Amino acid sequence: MMKVITRMTLATVPAIFLLFVLLAGCGTTGEVEDQASAETSASASTEASEPASTERADDQTATAEPMEPQTQMDPFEDPNNLLSQRVVYFDFDSSAIRDDALPVIRAHADYLASNSQVNFTLEGHADERGTREYNLALGERRADAVRRLLIANGVSPAQVRVVSYGEERPAVLGHDESAWSMNRRAELVYANR
Repeated sequence: MMKVITRMTLATVPAIFLLFVLLAGCGTTGEVEDQASAETSASASTEASEPASTERADDQTATAEPMEPQTQMDPFEDPNNLLSQRVVYFDFDSSAIRDDALPVIRAHADYLASNSQVNFTLEGHADERGTREYNLALGERRADAVRRLLIANGVSPAQVRVVSYGEERPAVLGHDESAWSMNRRAELVYANR
């Protein structure tokens, strides 16, 4: 803005000076006055169009420069967002929610409570130890434990479906603690994800 005002001021000084000379008269002829008047008009019209064209050029430059797109990463894909974590792990033969799972469950509860149209399934799982029936029941208790905590944090019960797979769908194949610890879990599975 200051640049435009400075240009206008510097550009109008000669026109004002010329106008002053014309008004002074000092015995000039009409022909000189007409020529000076024509120059003043031409100068004034050029000056009037210069700031406008300068302003337009500045505006065009501002709009011509590509703006950086404000792309937000999908929170379910962002590794820094707790919503990207959709698995809750459990200790051996337990359906008690561990402390390390609480922030993840609360993040999903906040999301689901503010998006009541979103439905999801809680899948309960167990490791291979124990009978098939026992592991199905344990997987269901694990999924129910997560469900209760989500509902306590504002999620509508109508949004949640619980299913237990017991030991039938292991996340990791193996017969040791490292595999078993990955299979003792409840997974939050969103319908459209």
